[in-house]
Amino acid sequence: LTGERRTELVKQVKKIGEEYKVAIRNVRRDANELLKRLKKDKEVSEDEMFRLQEHIQKSTDAYISSIDDIVAGKEKEVTEV
Repeated sequence: LTGERRTELVKQVKKIGEEYKVAIRNVRRDANELLKRLKKDKEVSEDEMFRLQEHIQKSTDAYISSIDDIVAGKEKEVTEV
């Protein structure tokens, strides 16, 4: 592979990684909106809502970190000669 092609591949990998991170954040947003609706309808207590939001945030952070690791690994793999 040429250096130019490697650069293009790295850009594609980063773009795909960013798309996955956006998708994960959208799921987090939807889950948090659902929790707020459940609290409003008094199906979930406020304490439980905050506990679940914290769990959602930790899961989101873990998945985004995983994606970052995968992207970095692929970037390294593509740039190796």
